[in-house]
Amino acid sequence: MKLIFAFAVCFLLFSCGNSGDSGKTVEPTSENIDSLYTSYKKQGKTVPMDILLKHGNHLLDTYKYAEALRDGAEAYRREPSNVDARFLYAKCLNNKPQRTHSDRLAAQKHFKFILKKQPKNLEVLIQLAASYAEMGDDQNAFFYCNEALRIDKHYRDAYILKGKIYDSGGNSKMAISSFETAIQQDPDFFPAYLYLGEIYQYDKQDTMAIEYFLSAEQIEPNNVEILYKLAYAYQYFGKYESATNVYRRMQTVDPKFAVSWFQIGWIKQFGEKEIDSALHYYNITTLKEPQYVEAWHNMGLIYEENKKDKYEAIKCYRQAVKYNKDFDLSVEALKRLSK
Repeated sequence: MKLIFAFAVCFLLFSCGNSGDSGKTVEPTSENIDSLYTSYKKQGKTVPMDILLKHGNHLLDTYKYAEALRDGAEAYRREPSNVDARFLYAKCLNNKPQRTHSDRLAAQKHFKFILKKQPKNLEVLIQLAASYAEMGDDQNAFFYCNEALRIDKHYRDAYILKGKIYDSGGNSKMAISSFETAIQQDPDFFPAYLYLGEIYQYDKQDTMAIEYFLSAEQIEPNNVEILYKLAYAYQYFGKYESATNVYRRMQTVDPKFAVSWFQIGWIKQFGEKEIDSALHYYNITTLKEPQYVEAWHNMGLIYEENKKDKYEAIKCYRQAVKYNKDFDLSVEALKRLSK
């Protein structure tokens, strides 16, 4: 199943420092911004604009959209003519979950306002292009991407967004070209390798995908998302031993990541036909994540089809339905076994 790329692109703004009550300048950073922000709130004081902007952008950069929107709205309300405040607010509108058509139109209005004042602002151009891409207006999306590249032909994010637009439109050839060009501009930008890997895996059914995931893994060796994509690519192409090795490595990086245990169980059950081992790993999965319905269902299949234990199978299917009453595979299995 092909993954869907999100068009929104978040950027981190940097602002100047702020003087506290002691008179000493405290430079807001990603490490201290929360404590600086909280200290003003606890004292009932107005948060200085530079800290408010830094805090809002930090929240946006860490995908805390609701909180970021709160800061962005406050900053814009306080200083509507402040370009940075307006940009933060527009980015929040453009990136928040369940954003509406009205949100996108409002964001576009703010982006265009900023462009009148800063016509060469590359970040604003790409945010505006992304908002058009989400609305399905590829013509305007490409226009603003190309405007950014006209200003700076090496601007990585423009190539990334163009690649996503091409990919969503089914033009894998141009998507690959755009992502590869982005890598030429920034060889350490690992998301571009992931985009390429997914195109080769799902669109082209080509094991070249593994090479791209390996390239990303060399840049971020302990990134769970990268490791999972690499392991799943090995699994997808039937390279079960390599997949299992990477899944095991994931468990050392993040022991709570239950998906890696489940996938080893899947490999044991369907790839290597080692049923008892599959049960072992599914049990670990449900211990780590009791609501992992797919693990309960697959255990039900093992008890039903391999061990001919109808009652244990029913117990497992019931656990799956307990946590997801709409999980049709287990619902149908219970109906089948109740006859």
